[in-house]
Amino acid sequence: MKKIISVFIALALVSAMAYAQKPEKKGDKEQWREKARAEQIALITEELNLTEAEAQSFWPVYNEVQQQRREAFKQSADAMKALKKAAENGEKATELLDAYLQAKDKCYDVDVQAVKRYKKVLSDEKIAKLLLAEEKFRHRQIGKLGGGRPGPGGHRDGQHPMPEMPVKE
Repeated sequence: MKKIISVFIALALVSAMAYAQKPEKKGDKEQWREKARAEQIALITEELNLTEAEAQSFWPVYNEVQQQRREAFKQSADAMKALKKAAENGEKATELLDAYLQAKDKCYDVDVQAVKRYKKVLSDEKIAKLLLAEEKFRHRQIGKLGGGRPGPGGHRDGQHPMPEMPVKE
């Protein structure tokens, strides 16, 4: 019964996201993000097997943590872009290096604080399952994008053949 309720909650969340979407062009980045988020919610719901009470406590915390992660990642990406630009232009990068490291620290801090917050609503076992489910989801997304596996000709993007290695005789 609890599993049925958890699946129902996940389906309701997925349906709400799908209904809230504006009609957009096929392949639109935001549409892809929403679809990915729906898949992530479904996977987490399935893997954690939350009780109704756990689900009611967990999802608001999880959604807030996800927002904090997105913000921290954006700061890290912005700092990396600034660092790259400075390196390409031969500019001094000392302050930019510090800004980048601070942004990376913030990403780590968000994860540390997330686990502390999850401990208030979930058991350690379910937190471990959550972390594993998130990793499983990331690997699925990378697989969908074709990353990590060599394509035809041995190159990751399938466009460039791998150079032949000399054979010792």
